[in-house]
Amino acid sequence: MLTIGQLASYAGVTARAVRHYHAEGLLPEPERDHSGYRRYGAQAVVELIRIRVLADAGVPLARVQELLHADEKEFTAAVAEIDARLRKEIAERERHRERIARLAAGNSLALPPEGAAYLDRWRELGVPERVVQIERDSWILTLAVLSPEEVAEAMAQKGRLLDDPEFVDVLRSISEAIDWAPDDARLNGLADKVAALLDLHADWANGSAGDSPSGTVRRPEAGIVELFDSLALDSIPAGRRLEALLEERGWSGWTEQQRIVP
Repeated sequence: MLTIGQLASYAGVTARAVRHYHAEGLLPEPERDHSGYRRYGAQAVVELIRIRVLADAGVPLARVQELLHADEKEFTAAVAEIDARLRKEIAERERHRERIARLAAGNSLALPPEGAAYLDRWRELGVPERVVQIERDSWILTLAVLSPEEVAEAMAQKGRLLDDPEFVDVLRSISEAIDWAPDDARLNGLADKVAALLDLHADWANGSAGDSPSGTVRRPEAGIVELFDSLALDSIPAGRRLEALLEERGWSGWTEQQRIVP
């Protein structure tokens, strides 16, 4: 869990801005721990980055919450209006205009241009929209620690996994389990299937594919990896149970799987 200062740092804003977003009702204020400090999880980072992107583009805070929850038609109309206004502003606002224009694609919020195409591949494979949204949020969270160029390269690397029939088969199996209860007997079979894939591709699973050939993709620190794991595993009822079953089969972690040494 993150302090307000860590949350602000990951999202590229100030702690004062976070408090202001709390006051405006844009970002839910978490409960305080026994010491009286606010503690934030992965979803707070994702939501804060989304708010920051819209605010940086010149959207009044009064409209930010409306846009975050608008339907596609309303959102597209709002983007067109914002884009027209940004065209009249000085050159330094051009970068923000280009980013807000991509919002019409929905999944491109805070992601590089390759993001929408990458997520569309997941949909083409029959992955449920709820799983696609979890994947989308994980990439938004990745932007808290990596540059857009690094994210694009890491996304290309993972995109190549979608060409592997065995990986896609496991991805579909995990998607089918999205609403299973933690005590569902089928989880043992799913854990066997995931572990078998990790055993088959042990070098990749142990993270050797996490660094790009050019060495330009940095590994996230341990704290952010824990946020990645929580974003994925806590989004589905059986996520943590599946994690425990994989540990019984010799694999720890989710974002960065590591073989457990006996």
